[in-house]
Amino acid sequence: MQRFTLPRDLYHGKGALEALKGFTGKRAVICVGGGSMKRFGFLDRAERYLHEAGMETCLIEGIEPDPSVDTVMKGAKRMAEFQPDWIVAMGGGSPIDAAKAMWIKYEYPETSFVDMCKVFGLPKLRTKAKFCAISSTSGTATEVTAFSIITDYTNGIKYPIADFEITPDVAIVDPELAHTMPIKLVAHTGMDAMTHAVEAYVSTANCSYTDALAIHAIEMIQADLVKSYSGDMDARDSMHNAQCLAGMAFSNALLGIVHSMAHKTGAAFIDHGGHIIHGAANAMYLPKVIRFNAKNETAKKRYGVIADYMHLGGKTDDEKVDLLIAYLRKMNDALNIPQCIAHYDAHGLPAEKGFVPEAVFLERIEDIAKNALLDACTGSNPRQPSQEEMVKLLKCCYYDTEVDF
Repeated sequence: MQRFTLPRDLYHGKGALEALKGFTGKRAVICVGGGSMKRFGFLDRAERYLHEAGMETCLIEGIEPDPSVDTVMKGAKRMAEFQPDWIVAMGGGSPIDAAKAMWIKYEYPETSFVDMCKVFGLPKLRTKAKFCAISSTSGTATEVTAFSIITDYTNGIKYPIADFEITPDVAIVDPELAHTMPIKLVAHTGMDAMTHAVEAYVSTANCSYTDALAIHAIEMIQADLVKSYSGDMDARDSMHNAQCLAGMAFSNALLGIVHSMAHKTGAAFIDHGGHIIHGAANAMYLPKVIRFNAKNETAKKRYGVIADYMHLGGKTDDEKVDLLIAYLRKMNDALNIPQCIAHYDAHGLPAEKGFVPEAVFLERIEDIAKNALLDACTGSNPRQPSQEEMVKLLKCCYYDTEVDF
């Protein structure tokens, strides 16, 4: 038996933010990030709509990119003081992910972060509050998923919280919010969405319901991501829907080791001056993982189906896999995303010499590989790597060398 879970209501299209007017309750806390929602007037509109619905509001502002355990605990304390019956998270993946984790702690104050990370092991939520997610970026799709990514900076590891309980009750997918994205964010979040769709399609937990969503999302991303990056706002609107469809797919089909590796490398080198931004990590690692997974015959056939829907050509599945990898690498070039860690600068752009020193990478690679194997996304990957294979795969992602094992 499999389960397929999505938000109870999904409001989409321009002006969808007005759906907040129809909410019922006494108090709503609004969780936001670094200021773009305030700067472009969307936060004021959300507050106004909730006030029109008869609710008192409280703000939790300044949630950082790659939110920390400490941010989650502080936000949950604020919620405990305010006692909201709605949690409204708006912005990119970071404030929404943080708010999901705050929600768990608010409903169950005794819950530790370790408890939260037990895969599909959360107690029933909604005893105190319902959850609404409003996305402003076109990639994470956390507004429709059962996942949250929180960073433990003490250990330099990103942990996925995975449970259908944290699937939002309401998702608002209003493309006007996505018009605020800088182009680097368009590129990184767009390749995050592509990775979601591809990994969902080849996941061992795929099914007919998720396949349809994943394939259509891939077609839309192929058609519109580079155009969106180039400033086409109609394409930007389409990408906001495409990433949401990809999110619906992976929330139910799960993901694979592209995400496991991205989670465990993202904050691993923070002491050397930067993060490996999640979407860029996915973009760099996806071609390598496709080559690795294609040694599995079932996965190879499914990659061939993806290539067919993308009209890439090729007569055999091996040829189709080659063409798919080449296409994705070409997309990275078009989006100004590096092809490997060695050429990844601290801002997520290509550089002759990246910010992660080779010696440091090699010193930490065994631990990174071990943590990636333990990541919640690894279990649904179509080919299960050994510790040795994960180390070799990570080296390929550092040096941009061929995966031949």
